[in-house]
Amino acid sequence: MNQRLLFAGRPLGSAARFWLRLGGLLGRLLLGLVVLALLGWAASAAWYAWKFSGPVSAQEQVPPGEAAMTQSIIQTAIRIVDQHRENTRYLRDAHAKAHGCVQAQVQVAGDLPPALRQGVFSEPGKTWNGWMRLSNGNAYPQFDSLQDARGMALKLLQVPGAQLLPSQQARQEQDFVMFNHPNFFVSDVAEYQQNIAAQADGKKVLAFFPGWDPRQWQVRHLLIAFSTLSDAPDSPTQGTYYSVSPYKFGGANAKFRVTPEAGTCPAYSVPKPNRDLPNFLRGALYQQLSADRVPACFALQIQLQDASRYMPLEDTSVEWKQSDSPFVTVAHIKVPAQDFDSPEQNLACDNMAFSPWHGIEAHRPVGGINRLRKAVYDAVSQYRHARNGNVAP
Repeated sequence: MNQRLLFAGRPLGSAARFWLRLGGLLGRLLLGLVVLALLGWAASAAWYAWKFSGPVSAQEQVPPGEAAMTQSIIQTAIRIVDQHRENTRYLRDAHAKAHGCVQAQVQVAGDLPPALRQGVFSEPGKTWNGWMRLSNGNAYPQFDSLQDARGMALKLLQVPGAQLLPSQQARQEQDFVMFNHPNFFVSDVAEYQQNIAAQADGKKVLAFFPGWDPRQWQVRHLLIAFSTLSDAPDSPTQGTYYSVSPYKFGGANAKFRVTPEAGTCPAYSVPKPNRDLPNFLRGALYQQLSADRVPACFALQIQLQDASRYMPLEDTSVEWKQSDSPFVTVAHIKVPAQDFDSPEQNLACDNMAFSPWHGIEAHRPVGGINRLRKAVYDAVSQYRHARNGNVAP
């Protein structure tokens, strides 16, 4: 029997048989690679499921050498401030571009359970006056149309009690600092030191691939960074903002978030922005609050740590699962209609200092990234304000 390959009833030539066999070999090779990839994915998924499983400590655990790493990071952060100086003004080392600082009122939920009546939330129905700063995440101002993180900083005023920082007792403030992603693209201070140094040197790839050893590659954190750099919403009032790092909530640990709250403010449809404009997010905020005179409303929520679940204090790259502990509303935020976009208020906004460590013991920041913030925020703020010719407020 003739064993030669046939095509349309005629025998194939040697060249055609070669290409068919090569195609079959490549097809089997591709199938094998797909199988290997699926096995690798299953193995990595199982490994991550094992690694990111509870229980965890409900207490801070300070690694050796953290103080020295912090001092190195301060010098790098100051170098970034110098790099991105705008004309004669020194900008923040992150979230340099504000869409506006607006007055806000924060009312503690009237039906708050006794266990959640902690710190500034201890008196149901009480209203705090404050400021809200909305911003882009980059270390230098850029067009709002570029992918970036977006930030919200909230400052409550006239908060009684001893401040966390001995040098800041005159403040009487409680700050909440957040951005629009639930977890951070670094785990701890050591990783942050390596990451920020690479970025300051313009070597962004090395921020996540510090060497040739694959065990040092931070692929998961690179994916978090990509998901953090999102397209801008139509307005900063449409975003949800997360504390990312944990804080004390009375005797417990918790994370915060602020999310738009429907039904507490008049319904408002944000006009479609012109994304070709460099500052369309500021324009959207102005349109709602100043031109249309429509307030914006948010819910301030907490997520309590359950130490029997994988909800670590020292790893900010881990998102606490809502299935383990749901967010609960503890206060309602109202940003009233107002005129905010004036040269005087914009300058005051630029000079305004926000820090997780501006606050009281009931909401003390915990974890390595927050310990880092304590030193870095203060050092960079002092450096920036001194060179801008004013005292840090």
